[in-house]
Amino acid sequence: MTMAVSNDALRNQLQSGADALALGLTDAQITLLMDFLALLQKWNKVYNLTAVRDPQEMLTHHLLDSLAAVAPLRRHAAVLAGEGKGAVRLLDVGSGGGLPGVVFAICCPEVDVSCVDTVGKKAAFIQQAAVALKLRNLHGVHARVETLTTPFDIISCRAFASLPDFVTWSRAALLAPHGVWLAMKGKHPEDEIAALPADVSVFHVEQLAVPGLDAERCIIWMKPV
Repeated sequence: MTMAVSNDALRNQLQSGADALALGLTDAQITLLMDFLALLQKWNKVYNLTAVRDPQEMLTHHLLDSLAAVAPLRRHAAVLAGEGKGAVRLLDVGSGGGLPGVVFAICCPEVDVSCVDTVGKKAAFIQQAAVALKLRNLHGVHARVETLTTPFDIISCRAFASLPDFVTWSRAALLAPHGVWLAMKGKHPEDEIAALPADVSVFHVEQLAVPGLDAERCIIWMKPV
């Protein structure tokens, strides 16, 4: 099988996954997602951004998995915009190879996305992706999350840490007064929810269906009490 055929097959699968999620992505956005997948494969060889090596697996376990959270994110961003909060700023914590941060930036051009990672080469990859894909709303930040001081409207993570650790590390100066946390998880994390600080409330647990992936996924939406 030639590379061109397999790329076409991957693109078709990506397109049908995006359609199943009713995201209404443009051809240009699908192309950007495919270009991002190619960048991820290329840099992964040198930088070890993700343990997943197979392009097909990258598509389902990374791209489509991240895409499943786009509609919920858009919905929340629209609420903020409706409240006159101005440009919506999102911080993706421990985003590694840019998942879901880069996917969010491609699919939600109205959201300003910063991906923070303590590993310099991962933050550099995000910066490289922002330049290569011409995404003005995407920024790679090399820092420890607790050292950042700009407030964000939404702080997201995907398989990054336990919920208590995630909110504790990222709350200090980072969450705007109206801000929320968006944590992508697999199975419903009852133990982690039970261990959250008393001043953090879970206001919605949203089940996600990932096209082509037979696994439990959900978003835990949280806010300070």
